[in-house]
Amino acid sequence: MATGATEAVTLGNLEARRDWGHAKRYVETIWRMLQLEEPEDFVIATGELHSVREFCEAAFGVVGLDYREHVKSDPRLCRPEPKVPLVGDASKARKRLGWTYDLRLEDLVREMVESELEALRTPGREALGGGFRASEGGA
Repeated sequence: MATGATEAVTLGNLEARRDWGHAKRYVETIWRMLQLEEPEDFVIATGELHSVREFCEAAFGVVGLDYREHVKSDPRLCRPEPKVPLVGDASKARKRLGWTYDLRLEDLVREMVESELEALRTPGREALGGGFRASEGGA
């Protein structure tokens, strides 16, 4: 792959759909919550669903690879499908906190991949994904 590794990445259900968002944007909104006089409950979410397949396609695309040549699906890693879509409704946060989310999935994934690649090039810095196994967090 991009780092010279030849092993395939094994995941569960590539069609699993999730609401993927950037932690930095969420933390900024948490700070806004803490500025309120009285505590309130909020949902912070992008409001968009994207599949694991889309995530893989974007990630491998950053380094010019076709995910289908490097990603395998193993049914043993599949979680039961949720009965309702796992997408958040952040309408209250939009109204009360001015929450907006304008980062496209492709841009989020590009930032993640580029950060990992930089970590691999930096002596003494380990990439976050270095010790991750798909069975620990499969879709």
